Amino acid sequence: MMRERCLVNRIAATCCLLVSAFWLTPAASAEDGYDLWLRHAPLTGESGQALRDLAPVITSVSGQSNGPGAKLAYAELQRSLASLGAGEANAGEATRASIVLQCGHSNGADREAFRIVPEQRGLRIVSPGQAGCLYGAFALLREISQGKPLMSVALDEHPAMPLRMLNHWDDPDGHVERGYAGRSIFDWWHLPELLDQRMIDYARANASIGINAVVVNNVNASPLFLTDRYLPKLKRLADAWRPYGIRLFVSARFSAPRDIGGLDTADPLDPHVRNWWKARADSIYAEIPDFGGFLVKANSEGQPGPQDYGRTHADGANMLAAALGGRGTVIWRAFVYSAEDETDRAKQAYAEFEPLDGKFAPNVILQIKNGPLDFQPREPFHPLFGAMPGTRKMLEVQATKEYLGFASHLAILGPMWTEALQADTGAGGNVADSVASGGMAGVANIGSDRNWTGSIFDQANWYAFGRLAWDPALGSEEIAREWAVQTFSVDPQFLSIVVPMMLESRQAVVDYMTPMGLAHLMGTDHHYGPAPWVCDLERPEWNPCYYHRADKSGIGFDRTATGSNALSQYAPAIAKAWIDPHAMDEDYLLWFHHVAWDFETQSGRTLWHELVSRYDRGVAAAEKLREEWNSLEQFVDPERFAAERALLAIQVKEAIWWRDASIAYWQSINGLDLPAGARPPAHDLAYYKALSFPEAPGQ
Repeated sequence: MMRERCLVNRIAATCCLLVSAFWLTPAASAEDGYDLWLRHAPLTGESGQALRDLAPVITSVSGQSNGPGAKLAYAELQRSLASLGAGEANAGEATRASIVLQCGHSNGADREAFRIVPEQRGLRIVSPGQAGCLYGAFALLREISQGKPLMSVALDEHPAMPLRMLNHWDDPDGHVERGYAGRSIFDWWHLPELLDQRMIDYARANASIGINAVVVNNVNASPLFLTDRYLPKLKRLADAWRPYGIRLFVSARFSAPRDIGGLDTADPLDPHVRNWWKARADSIYAEIPDFGGFLVKANSEGQPGPQDYGRTHADGANMLAAALGGRGTVIWRAFVYSAEDETDRAKQAYAEFEPLDGKFAPNVILQIKNGPLDFQPREPFHPLFGAMPGTRKMLEVQATKEYLGFASHLAILGPMWTEALQADTGAGGNVADSVASGGMAGVANIGSDRNWTGSIFDQANWYAFGRLAWDPALGSEEIAREWAVQTFSVDPQFLSIVVPMMLESRQAVVDYMTPMGLAHLMGTDHHYGPAPWVCDLERPEWNPCYYHRADKSGIGFDRTATGSNALSQYAPAIAKAWIDPHAMDEDYLLWFHHVAWDFETQSGRTLWHELVSRYDRGVAAAEKLREEWNSLEQFVDPERFAAERALLAIQVKEAIWWRDASIAYWQSINGLDLPAGARPPAHDLAYYKALSFPEAPGQ
């Protein structure tokens, strides 16, 4: 009878747990990708049994442990540990482990730092602040999800960068510029009255990887976001995200004083303009006391800016910095793409900003793309990271895959961003060191698709961004494994295949799209597919031909002293590594050099034969990705498996298209035969040129 009663009690408890999990987690019973890496699937085997035996109980003590972050941490641990299986225990009180939250216990400088300290019968999560306590809870769950015993988790962490920010390129009407995962997640039409649950789930996901700032609108900014009408909408979001440690930022249109303020100028030195911005900032802070500040794109791609009035970027940024005062931060984008500059486009940002070093206010951060061009599949790191020691800097990367196959192709970007972060700038450190006082921003790949990012594997780029912004020293393999375990399976056989797939995927895309330092070869406007033949657009730098400069004699952009001399913008020790085309890393060969088609590469092949070989290598890698995924069906639920299988089929088809169209065009230029045994393009060049895509997303 006793055994039967225990069995009944255990079944009842399990049912309650399942019902609770259903209500607490959206679509918990459906593997549609909505739960991201926060599925917290039940642990099995020894790990699961050990957690059930400990049956941890969560308590909070001292300080502000009942504050908003601590309450979220408490609820997160309760829910997620139950989901992992801890709630199924039938342990007595004497054998239960304790998890003690000790949050907000001091006014320490780094209120996002945390420690997880093992104790005799449990562990303690300690943080000076509320956000740090929540980060510690998520870190503990991440460790347990990977099978680490609860009692062995010991961490002492603090973020490497103060700002770890997602930049949304979302418009008020719901359109997302360069968005491949559906419409915007921000429902401005129904705010502030209706706050979608998705906003809370989004904040939770960001907090789980340490993201602490969000820019909610497009850098090609609408002035609407600075109007009184939008203040209640922004306030509702800021209030909802505050417990998760997230500060709200807005992209500010520089011409707003003229557009919506009734002034006839936006000159940053005009006192009326300065007063207008100060009054706007005061109004925002009256509603959102912890408002983060402004992100600004100015005098780039037709956007208004201080140069319209003969002023410098520093004049514009410092005017806004004065309006914010010590309350917030101005993030000024260094991506400048002007209509007047006829030099090498890759040199423009350095030429405009390097002379301004030391002239920006302390609460201004210069946001610099990872490379000097525009988020290409591979670029050398931006030379500004090795310059401007008197200016706070921030690394900008692009999680949305504008140039890496949209949301269709499997391209894990952690290795790409690690290349940039770990690049030696020649100024006494690497890129990560140069942005330690600023931060890291990622152009978001998040949209209204049920799985958030358009494909399941694109979630890994959101995840990797947060993890690298928290700790840029993390390895790509470690991050990929963390994500795969939490998103799919802890099974070693599964991980032995899927983790290498992830790590190799970005190089595959480089090979079939832009091998050996080629760049900007995509179709114009929509940026979809190959179009290296486009040479007749109004502005030279709109044309792919501007970047590859292929002719009968050779291919590549000469950026040495005999060409644009962009190489001189790098520190001498760094430039030296790229100056000799025979000895340099050939991944950047055609970025810095124009070489003959019969140039002998390090493989012993001519450049032409090496190019074809790399295109073929990229296609073979895409085919391998598809085959490897197809071998994993037993480890993945049917819905997510089928979705990724379909996308990988698209990737193989489009990899072949990129390879064939590119080779057909290069042959029309150089007149050379293919290497022996190489497959000819499936169609002639006229066929590829005639293709059009009016329905391509992201335009």
